[in-house]
Amino acid sequence: MLNFKDKLKSKKILIYGFGKTGKSCFNFLKKNNQIKIYDDNHKIIPKNIKNNYFIKINNIKKDFYEYIVISPGIDINKCKLKFFLLKNKNKIITDLDLFYFQNINNTKITITGTNGKSTTSKLLYTIIKKHKKNVKLIGNIGKPVLDQNAKNSKTIFVIEASSYQIEYSKYYKTDYSMILNISPDHLERHQTMKNYVNAKFKLVKNQKDNGYAYIAKNNIYLKRISKNTKLKSKIILVDFRNIENIKSNILNPYFKNINNLQNLSFIFEISKKLGLKKKKIIESLNSFHGLKFRQQIIYKNKNLLIINDSKSTSFSSSVNLLKSNNNIYWIVGGLYKKGDNFNLNKKYFKFLKVYIYGKNKNYFVRQLNNKLKYKVFANIKESLKEIIKDIRSDKHNEKKREVLFSPSAASFDSFKNFEERGMYFNYLIKKLKFIKSINAK
Repeated sequence: MLNFKDKLKSKKILIYGFGKTGKSCFNFLKKNNQIKIYDDNHKIIPKNIKNNYFIKINNIKKDFYEYIVISPGIDINKCKLKFFLLKNKNKIITDLDLFYFQNINNTKITITGTNGKSTTSKLLYTIIKKHKKNVKLIGNIGKPVLDQNAKNSKTIFVIEASSYQIEYSKYYKTDYSMILNISPDHLERHQTMKNYVNAKFKLVKNQKDNGYAYIAKNNIYLKRISKNTKLKSKIILVDFRNIENIKSNILNPYFKNINNLQNLSFIFEISKKLGLKKKKIIESLNSFHGLKFRQQIIYKNKNLLIINDSKSTSFSSSVNLLKSNNNIYWIVGGLYKKGDNFNLNKKYFKFLKVYIYGKNKNYFVRQLNNKLKYKVFANIKESLKEIIKDIRSDKHNEKKREVLFSPSAASFDSFKNFEERGMYFNYLIKKLKFIKSINAK
């Protein structure tokens, strides 16, 4: 295979999209190539770059490019360059492809899945670092893959990748791949579950002969596609029951819920191939601080637990939290996901009170009607006010109360992103003096 310099030097390249990913691709490619930039919103491009590199849409169609580097957030079927991209689909590459050619000799561990990939990526990075290895954490978790350089060929990269990145990539290969789980998500983009599963599974299909792929043993979507696809890499089926014997050693409450326990199964499986020590893994687990707004415990005492899980954008990401806890006051609402459905065994229903908020409340009412007790509100603030009333009127209940903000929906109906939504929830807990209010006599 051609090396990086031979493959991508002195080429005429169009970069489509100038967000974080587009900027990193531009900085990476501009020295050795002829670069042009386009973004549907040209106002976000700085003036000095716009004057020298921006190309108007009419000129793009007249020009010739050897590669088109596309940002993952762009849907080629719903963008201004739709017909141009479909005509030139064989030229589309991503930042993952550029990263691959730059770091072809480095060990790459790529993690994807519908839920839990950020936390699992951060945890694996933390564990490898505890083993005194040179490791970098990059990708969908925050820093674009091209913003980090390898110290040398021994640098290990832990990469969080989305289905969008994987779907558009052409050359990217990873030594180790993990697909933590698959459930309906991003169907507004992928249209069908088959397309979504295929996009994720492309990560495995593109691996080399000596690669290892870790997939959940009991996931119906992954089971079906792995059985019907000829693969070069070795498939390792991850059984969630394999961590039962170490649960007693885990003292960190963050790992007491089913979601995080299941993702830990992947950590322990890959640790066998990476030569990671059980003692250091347990030490890392017990000192690990979870990522903000991902099943984040923001308050805990013997009577009350408050969890901020603003990152939850589908029912599948909330369900295991509902199974892990009881006496739950669950706040749900936002921009619902196409194809999403609420599936929870009715044995858990008696432990739940639901507070639905937002413009899409009728969708959530339809999903939960005749299953759970629910109340409907205009916004998160009103939901929290009602929870205060309900807890105070139920003083005879001596069970621990658990307030769960796990919206099971995207945030874009009211917020810029899930981080902003999570910060707003924390702000309301303070503003309403929530903890003091429910303890008042």
